[in-house]
Amino acid sequence: MHFDLASLIQTVGYLGVFTIVFLESGLLIGFFFPGDSLLFTAGFLASQGYLDIKILIAGCFIAAVAGDSIGYYIGKKLGPKIFTRDNSFLFQKKHLERAQRFYDKHGGKTIILARFIPVIRAFAPVVAGVGTMNYKRFVFFNFFGAVLWAIGVTLAGYYLGSLIPNVDKYLLPIVGLIVIASVLPALHHLLTDAEIRASLVKRIKRK
Repeated sequence: MHFDLASLIQTVGYLGVFTIVFLESGLLIGFFFPGDSLLFTAGFLASQGYLDIKILIAGCFIAAVAGDSIGYYIGKKLGPKIFTRDNSFLFQKKHLERAQRFYDKHGGKTIILARFIPVIRAFAPVVAGVGTMNYKRFVFFNFFGAVLWAIGVTLAGYYLGSLIPNVDKYLLPIVGLIVIASVLPALHHLLTDAEIRASLVKRIKRK
């Protein structure tokens, strides 16, 4: 199989997949990981016998819940100090501010919705902690979101791989579509946010 993501998963195995899911779920540094396509491809590989689907979904679920929980703790412990932190390669304050606006708009359900939106996914739990969201309420949304994302997307790859003959021939375009679908919410946010639109217009005019 000559698809890089599939080869990567086979190389790093369960531990690598679980680590990536954990890092992307709320630790501020995992925003550049390919979460949705990773889960789908891992599920597909399980359907082909490379991984055990039961171990895979259990581990991904635990990693997703744990990652969000740590993110919440980081936000609650550091609070507003995070917003004054200097930018670095692994941390961009603009991503945190974008997650804050998203949280202000959608409230608690952000913890669920953010699972399916790159970048926002890594920052939403931290914002919930900064805003001192009720922990029991956070746990409910965290568990529910992890079921839909970590288990749901992985099972989608597994069942598609089981049902469609020679599906490996179509894996690249399928994962490509997943990547596009995961980017669309962020693109929609960019186009509908007046502040971001104004900033883009200014940059274009400067050029």
